[in-house]
Amino acid sequence: MSRLQVENLSKSFGVTTLFRDVNFRVDKGERVGFVGANGAGKTTLLRCLLGKEACDTGHIRFDGAATVGYAEQQARLGEGTLYEAFKGVFGDIHRLAEKKQALEKAMAAGGGEATLEEYSRIVTRFEQLEGYDYESRIRRVAFGLGFTDEDLARDVAALSGGQKTRVALARALIREPDFLFLDEPTNHLDIAMIEWLESFLAGYPGGVLLISHDRFFLDRVATKIMELEHQTVTVYAGNYSYFLKVKTARRAALEAAYAKQQAHIQETEAYIRRYKAGIKAKQARGRQSQLDRLPRIVLPPAEARFNYFAFHPPAMCAERVAELEEVTAVFGGHTVFRNVSLLLRRGDGVALVGANGAGKTTLLRLLVGEISSPTGRVKIGSRVKIGYFSQQHAELHQERTVLEEILYEYGVDEEEARRWLGAFLFRGDEVERRIGALSGGEQARLAFLKLMMTGANFLILDEPTNHLDIPAKEAVEEALMAFPGTFLVVSHDRYFLDKVTNGTLALENGRLTAFNGNYSAYQRKKAEEETPKEPSPAPKEKNAAALPVKKLEARRNEGAFATLSEEKRAALLHRAEAELLMAEAELRLLEQEMNDLARQSD
Repeated sequence: MSRLQVENLSKSFGVTTLFRDVNFRVDKGERVGFVGANGAGKTTLLRCLLGKEACDTGHIRFDGAATVGYAEQQARLGEGTLYEAFKGVFGDIHRLAEKKQALEKAMAAGGGEATLEEYSRIVTRFEQLEGYDYESRIRRVAFGLGFTDEDLARDVAALSGGQKTRVALARALIREPDFLFLDEPTNHLDIAMIEWLESFLAGYPGGVLLISHDRFFLDRVATKIMELEHQTVTVYAGNYSYFLKVKTARRAALEAAYAKQQAHIQETEAYIRRYKAGIKAKQARGRQSQLDRLPRIVLPPAEARFNYFAFHPPAMCAERVAELEEVTAVFGGHTVFRNVSLLLRRGDGVALVGANGAGKTTLLRLLVGEISSPTGRVKIGSRVKIGYFSQQHAELHQERTVLEEILYEYGVDEEEARRWLGAFLFRGDEVERRIGALSGGEQARLAFLKLMMTGANFLILDEPTNHLDIPAKEAVEEALMAFPGTFLVVSHDRYFLDKVTNGTLALENGRLTAFNGNYSAYQRKKAEEETPKEPSPAPKEKNAAALPVKKLEARRNEGAFATLSEEKRAALLHRAEAELLMAEAELRLLEQEMNDLARQSD
């Protein structure tokens, strides 16, 4: 069996230790989610496994693994078309194909037994690598990640950063290596692409190790969770929700044991102080010896958590906070959407969802007045103050320190500024760091804090959790759940949307549709609407046994489904959705192959 085995791995940079004595294994067929705070060293550990970083101590073995794939966060692509970038992954197959052709020519010219044996060996290897099928594999993965047949002819240099990241992910997936390493694979994917990736990985035959802060994705994909915290790695069997439950229980048990031991230590020390010079001095010395030998329970520091406090409540505004009436967005002759309308009321927390390119950010920019519509109108209610969170964080002053940004912008004293910053996980010396030196996630945290401090009563948020680790996402979630105003948020983080929103707007094919409830409620409602309704049953069935076997089997399955737990029903529904997504990708592939055949016959 293919297996990744890691033993006693350690890595330091100067005096900073990222991890020490790390031990774990990944077997074929396992999908391991790798979690931990930003800066903990997850990407460095991943690069050590791949030999891209030297580790200080330890051993890494790939037992029985022939191929390894890696998709990193920052894509590095060469020149040429997108199709050439994908085709380049199959260099060994192309070399075998060239050799196979050369041997075919040699045999046609009268090659001997040795040539025939070599040809047989090459053909066997070519078939093992599925050499006849590589073009369909390219298209299946490319289409699943949102690329079109027209995109395959585009130059990679003209692609956006997000598209290049998707290319790097596709290149790693196409070969279906024995071991697959993915660093934040859901970044720059819309929800449909994330769901396609979930279905792809759910049936993946090799081992997978993936870094992710997407809790919904980890719940659906991971069979194990590996956490890097306090310079050590702990492995938990199960998905993210199971990991969270077990970790919380372990922490509670450790804290209880620690408190009990501390009480025992204090009681013993009090006894020693009382009797060390009296008639019980011998007993006191004995207890001191026992205390000296006692293995002390070490309680690691609790992870950084959001420490919510009440912001100044925003001013009251009109009941009808924002309205779009028959608005249109057109760019370069392309109509993004036409005659779209919506109404947001005071207190709403609404998600705006849709595929990449559907026009979500464009709709937000219409609301904040950055662009205008050639039709209809945008109406903002009386006393509504808008706060806008853009993906670029243009409102941050890169030359200032974190503390200066709050002091200069809001005129508060240092104690209050530090209190606000601490709530969003900027503590101690971290507030003296220059904003330009912060990571993308840290800048997002600071930008969100500034937004909450503006006193805005209508927040418009464009991907507020991008690049945030899980503790930072929880800070944003807690702040939004306590926010008494109105907000509209674009996000591909389904866990986040389920937690903070009470309504969903779906922007699809130029149309905007409203649903009550969070993202999961929207999905259930949409699935119900798309499920074909069965014809009305006959007034009376004379003999159930005479029904076709398939109909009886369907009834049995329906009855069995109703008796399952909600969790199992959700798992079966997800499996059906995954199979549907894969079937859609295969259908697009077949349509493309039919078009290719038609062009060849012309």
